[in-house]
Amino acid sequence: MSDFWIYFEVGVRHVLNIFSYDHVLFLIALSVPYVFKDWKKILILVSLFTLGHTLALFLSVYEIIVVKVDIIEFLIPITILITAFFHLFTVGKTVKNNSISIVGVITLFFGIIHGLGFATYFKSIIGGTTDSKLLPLLEFATGIEAAQIIVVLIALIAAYCLQTLFRFSKRDWTLVTSSFVIGVVLPMIIESKIWIK
Repeated sequence: MSDFWIYFEVGVRHVLNIFSYDHVLFLIALSVPYVFKDWKKILILVSLFTLGHTLALFLSVYEIIVVKVDIIEFLIPITILITAFFHLFTVGKTVKNNSISIVGVITLFFGIIHGLGFATYFKSIIGGTTDSKLLPLLEFATGIEAAQIIVVLIALIAAYCLQTLFRFSKRDWTLVTSSFVIGVVLPMIIESKIWIK
């Protein structure tokens, strides 16, 4: 049971790492148009992201797929930027409120990209034989899911407080928060190592 908590904690710390806040930015960008009554939709999206993240780690740990780290580190902020722009330009439209299928597929794909970004580090800490890697991977995924739910819950509480106490409209909250995320992620893209060749 103690091994469970080791990998669970690594998963939690991976998301809640102050020095690597790309996960938090993505989750904020993903959850910004939703409110508490949409909890099922946002939980599905977060779980799809975790599924994609775990699938990428599985493919990488078992060396089914190998990718260049520089490309993935460039694509991660791109996924955040796309998500923030999507919500910026669809704010107030009812299309995304009716169905999450398209957003869900994209979220799953973005989870794969984010998972590939962590694969090298995860492979270095997991060790062991091929047979002994699956359980730690699932334990790590459980930690990721728990931490992501915490982040989304905090984002929903912040949205509720600002929309209720300070009379921010849902539209204004989405516009301001999406713009903030874009402002934070653009320097990450500009300073990417991919441009240095």
